[in-house]
Amino acid sequence: MAARAARIDESSFKIRFSGRMLLALIVPLIVEQTLGLLMGIVDTMMVSGLGDAAVSGVSLVDMLCALFINMFGALATGGAVTASRAIGAGDPARARRSAVGLLVICLTASLLIMGVIYAADVRLVRLLYGELEPDVSSAARTYLLVTAVSFPFIALYNGAAALFRSMGNSKISMVCSMFVNVLNVAGNALCIYVFELGVFGAALATVVGRIAACVILMIRLGDRRLEIHVDYRKVFREKIDGGLVKNILAVGIPGSLESGTFQLGRVLVLGIISACGTVQIAANAVANNIDSFGVMPGFAFSLAIVTVVGQCVGAGDLRAARFYAYKIMKYCYLSLFVVNIGIFVFLPQVLGFYSVSAEASELARTLIFIHNGFAVLLWTPSFVLPNAMKATGDAKYVMVVSMISMFVFRVLLSSLLGMGAVGVWWAMVADWVCRITCFAVRWKKTVCRE
Repeated sequence: MAARAARIDESSFKIRFSGRMLLALIVPLIVEQTLGLLMGIVDTMMVSGLGDAAVSGVSLVDMLCALFINMFGALATGGAVTASRAIGAGDPARARRSAVGLLVICLTASLLIMGVIYAADVRLVRLLYGELEPDVSSAARTYLLVTAVSFPFIALYNGAAALFRSMGNSKISMVCSMFVNVLNVAGNALCIYVFELGVFGAALATVVGRIAACVILMIRLGDRRLEIHVDYRKVFREKIDGGLVKNILAVGIPGSLESGTFQLGRVLVLGIISACGTVQIAANAVANNIDSFGVMPGFAFSLAIVTVVGQCVGAGDLRAARFYAYKIMKYCYLSLFVVNIGIFVFLPQVLGFYSVSAEASELARTLIFIHNGFAVLLWTPSFVLPNAMKATGDAKYVMVVSMISMFVFRVLLSSLLGMGAVGVWWAMVADWVCRITCFAVRWKKTVCRE
């Protein structure tokens, strides 16, 4: 397929993305993803000084919050697809109406989720993880109730960042992320070590950082010189375009369900690993931490492909959509190969930074080789291609395949194999193969018709 795409005369496309344009979109996203991952590790290290109970409580809530934050990101993707299509069709007014609809949707969804969290309180954590020790439960409750305040802000930030990406501007969210992550680390240091506010201080620093990120992007989005901008004075006076809201939700809701299912599956699988003992839990935690770097560039490509394919589809040029999808995926394959070679070369030194038993370290090494070795070949068509499909309007199919594959392979097969963490990770590879098969067949039928 890639060879066929390479023979296409790019000059015949209605919309063209040069290599420089693609790199200008993708590189800032890679920097942003890398920085966010590094700051998350630093954040965890700082919280670890508060004791095991604090770390446990915060980590449990972080996994729960990741479920909701990923749902906000999925809604934002729906807005990015709609806005990108409008830009590709040469209709900036429609793109601006899409922006207003997206922000209203993000704000409404986040307020509803925040309300559910405050109504459920710590019972929501216990529902997923079972009964907790009193000090862990206390830390989790404090962190959850404080960070929930930031949900409307992070939802709006995701929406605004997606709109900037749809204009081909990913640099602004990168710069904003750099500033906010530094602010968050500084806030943690101040609240935890100077004012000694404990878990509350860690949560407060997170909230302040998220509010700052939202305010920066929302102010920037009000610039009338931008192709997509929002006139905040008219937001609540003008009627929301119901058709555009429906288009956004047609991508956002399936994406949110898909993302939520994925995170729920991770929680269920974690329960399988937890039942196998401390060594398995420690090895899985270390491997998860390291292998995240192995696929980190892929997340940037999966965001970029929405903008590029969305604009091509908006222009009515499926040949261009197919060509640039293959081109972005080729770049993704290359980046994953380079990054993972580096991880494998320096793996002994990296594992040395973790204070775990020799048995746990060896198991972590096995898990990393399974994940990252197969990720080089399988991650791109498993997670980048489906985002291209969402940009063409095939979000519902992606959702159905992802949800079924998650429960059949990652959850059910993990339980049947009975091999602990190793079985879970082999089941993950099987999930990737299933996704690739279904997505490739669908892509060929819908986009490769010429």
